[in-house]
Amino acid sequence: MKQFFPLLFMLLFLGILLGVNIYLSKRFAWYFSADQTWPLHLSFALLTLLMIVGVAAFTNATGLAGHLIYCAGAILMGVLLYLVLSVLVVDLARLVIHVSARFYGFAVLILTLSLSVYGIFNAFNVLTREIEVEIPGLNHDTRAMHLTDIHLGHFRGVDFLQRLVDLTNEQEVDMVLITGDLFDGKIRFCDECLYPLRDLNAPVYFVEGNHDGYSGIERVKSGLRKVGVRVLSNEMAIQGEIQIIGLNHMSADEKNMNMHANGHTATIQSILPGLPADPEKPILLLHHSPHGIEYANQKGVDLYLSGHTHAGQLFPVNYIVNLIYRFNKGLHDFKGTRIFVGEGAGTFGPPMRIGTHSTITLIKLKTIRQGSPYES
Repeated sequence: MKQFFPLLFMLLFLGILLGVNIYLSKRFAWYFSADQTWPLHLSFALLTLLMIVGVAAFTNATGLAGHLIYCAGAILMGVLLYLVLSVLVVDLARLVIHVSARFYGFAVLILTLSLSVYGIFNAFNVLTREIEVEIPGLNHDTRAMHLTDIHLGHFRGVDFLQRLVDLTNEQEVDMVLITGDLFDGKIRFCDECLYPLRDLNAPVYFVEGNHDGYSGIERVKSGLRKVGVRVLSNEMAIQGEIQIIGLNHMSADEKNMNMHANGHTATIQSILPGLPADPEKPILLLHHSPHGIEYANQKGVDLYLSGHTHAGQLFPVNYIVNLIYRFNKGLHDFKGTRIFVGEGAGTFGPPMRIGTHSTITLIKLKTIRQGSPYES
């Protein structure tokens, strides 16, 4: 039965697109008194095709034409989402507000444009968040910057990475922890694009994400090593008194194999027991997606850092993603193991954020205070 899921999903997806096409065409024909709807059907069909082909086929494009097609498709993805939502909102408003059809049409266009412009502005306005986490066995407070889902690619390049480096250095951290999806496509895929990382004033640790795999994981890791970043591939490093475990992007266990796991057949369940971490000393775990918390807890991990979800990135997708992931964003506790899921500094697909924020997170690792629930 499972082999039919991709086909069923595709049929459902195409059915939704067809329904949306019909809905939008009829509404715009009414808004602007069009005698025939077929030009609208054709226009929305072509825009939808550009959206799908642009994002699916041109992610790794490096030429100007492919770059423009990808950018157009990605932006259209967000614009069409908010066009549909705007039409729905106006349809609800029609129940209590009675004006001309043309007025409704212009209201839809203005609302869509406003949401899209705000979404783009919000996506590129990176916020620095702060959290505090008490770590058993830690003798000295430590400051770590967590970066995830930067997505260097068609919309972000070396200048964006330099801005993140500058924001990080302002916080005078003891280490920098990057949990994957540094790249999103090959258009910014060069050693020079990573040069800003050499300016970081603290040791840097990196684990891969699924989009790094799509772009070419070995080249990503090689470029990072050239600029002094410690790449962790199912191994452990020691930073001061803290043990840092870094895992490749993999599934939690064999029961939950993930198609985005960069082809790795190993799992968190199979890899973690073989790593020589001392549970009596502080342990941080870096993994791109927030899976396998139970195995991290069994290993004695104190803090699990991840990203991947983007917190859903766009309203109302953020509510859907919250149903899919047990831990979608923020700091949570699982039987004494804390897990933090970053919203991400970049975006995938539409360069927009509504209902979420582009963030980097200063994590203040604190010694255990008297009376703390984590006091041994």
